[in-house]
Amino acid sequence: MVKIRLSRGGAKKKPFYHVVVTDSRKRIGSGYIERLGFFNPMAVGQEIKLRLNDERIDYWLSVGAQTSDRVSKLLKQT
Repeated sequence: MVKIRLSRGGAKKKPFYHVVVTDSRKRIGSGYIERLGFFNPMAVGQEIKLRLNDERIDYWLSVGAQTSDRVSKLLKQT
């Protein structure tokens, strides 16, 4: 199954997440099919906290991709 989930990056105690499409059997930090945006929970001031490519997310959902719980919550924010 294909999933839309977060892939962690960034430094220690400064998380940065990419929203990616990946095979559900792969580990969370391993390769991905496509990057759909990012989520920066540590954003302050004028920094962008969330950026998503809505067209590509709609496409992946239409072909049967499932979202993780956290990504579902992020999609509701936009």
